[in-house]
Amino acid sequence: MHNFVFGIYPYIALSVMIIGTIARYERDPFTWKTSSSQLLRRKQLVVGSILFHVGILVIFFGHLIGLLTPIQIFDALGISHGFKQTLAVVAGGIAGVVALIGGGMLFHRRWTDPRIRKTSSFADIGILALLLVQLVLGLGTIVVSLQHLDGHEMTKFMSWALGIFTFDGQAAGYIEDVAWVFKLHLFLGLTIFLLFPFTRLVHMLSAPVRYLARPGYQVVRSRRSEPLPKRNGTTAAPQTSRAAAQPAAKPAE
Repeated sequence: MHNFVFGIYPYIALSVMIIGTIARYERDPFTWKTSSSQLLRRKQLVVGSILFHVGILVIFFGHLIGLLTPIQIFDALGISHGFKQTLAVVAGGIAGVVALIGGGMLFHRRWTDPRIRKTSSFADIGILALLLVQLVLGLGTIVVSLQHLDGHEMTKFMSWALGIFTFDGQAAGYIEDVAWVFKLHLFLGLTIFLLFPFTRLVHMLSAPVRYLARPGYQVVRSRRSEPLPKRNGTTAAPQTSRAAAQPAAKPAE
């Protein structure tokens, strides 16, 4: 089971994430959204969203760089394993607490407000709950990491992550003896990757780049000098009308 979860399941999760995301974008592009509810309890949304996203981004890029950078690069730069471990504990701990507070505010808002909950799907609430559990597990790993500040434990996860992406058949064996909280944290992280295409998390891949190159729009308003026809004995005030911006036709010669 250990070999399956940490040697085969990563490929299943990553494959579903990549193929499912492409398929959703191609087949159901209008579902590629987060269904904004910012008109309801806006203050709590703004504060919670900022805290959550800032914390998550720091954690994401910290994991990305920390796990997928070859150990030889850190050694060449003179960065010791112990320093890297301490930096991960401090920075990851602060970012984790910030993200947990923000995520808790968002979950409380979505779960307790009847209007917001009415417009939320099961996937919206479920994925947010999974992210909160993942944050709690991540903070729980700090307790264990404090007992291994020499950085030796972290090198196991680096070897595992690089082994997965280099198709190393022995990758699962690198983390066979780590604490259960690390294994549960990794398993839930892979499961979130698996569920990624079917939730609102897909908006992470969206950036309004096309808006920079799209053609501009111009609204042309015609001014009526004469009043509109009378209705019920009264004269309506002049109004403006919107028309598409088109070049004026040249007079026939």
